[in-house]
Amino acid sequence: MDNFNLPGSGMARPTPNDRYILPTFEERTAYGYKRQDPYAKLFEDRIIFLGVQIDDASADDVMAQLLVLESQDPDRDIVMYINSPGGSFTAMTAIYDTMQYIRPHIQTVVLGQAASAAAVITAGGTKGKRLALPNARILIHQPSGGSEGASQASDIEIQAREILRMRGWLEETLSFHSNRTPEQINKDIDRDKILSAAEAVEYGLIDQVLTSRKNLPVLTAG
Repeated sequence: MDNFNLPGSGMARPTPNDRYILPTFEERTAYGYKRQDPYAKLFEDRIIFLGVQIDDASADDVMAQLLVLESQDPDRDIVMYINSPGGSFTAMTAIYDTMQYIRPHIQTVVLGQAASAAAVITAGGTKGKRLALPNARILIHQPSGGSEGASQASDIEIQAREILRMRGWLEETLSFHSNRTPEQINKDIDRDKILSAAEAVEYGLIDQVLTSRKNLPVLTAG
């Protein structure tokens, strides 16, 4: 499981896992046949799929999609499916801030897991529209970093202050999006806290366990 990584701490940056060959298919349109892949098809339906570790590259991809979908229709919901082990703290906050910045409501749906940074993105969706499938899990924990690569005591002190700042932001943000106080969050993230989908509802990080598309909240249409 990935911890939040502190930029410049000397820790390895997360990289997307190797995958099987992504299939393509042809779809008939008014202008003839169009070849595309599943991700492009989902994007046409205002769906973003975050299925990799969160680093600068994947964050840029997600932010670009959010901004394009807002420009296409600022009054229609965006759906974000999430299955991610987490990753970089700054990449996560970039996605989170963009989600809060744009006009459309964002429905988050956890498939598999939303761990660490991905848990914050999940919780940052629009209240009432944060969902998870029955066997999904959500993991929250404290940010981590280190003094590896720091050659001076002052550098170590700077890193330590940044870790404390990150942790304070995390506690306040998770508290804002859940049913827990910052003090409770502080205790809970001392070690990995793993929540089932039902437990995540009780905790306040999501709003509903989704067993069927029939139970999806109504999306806002333009």
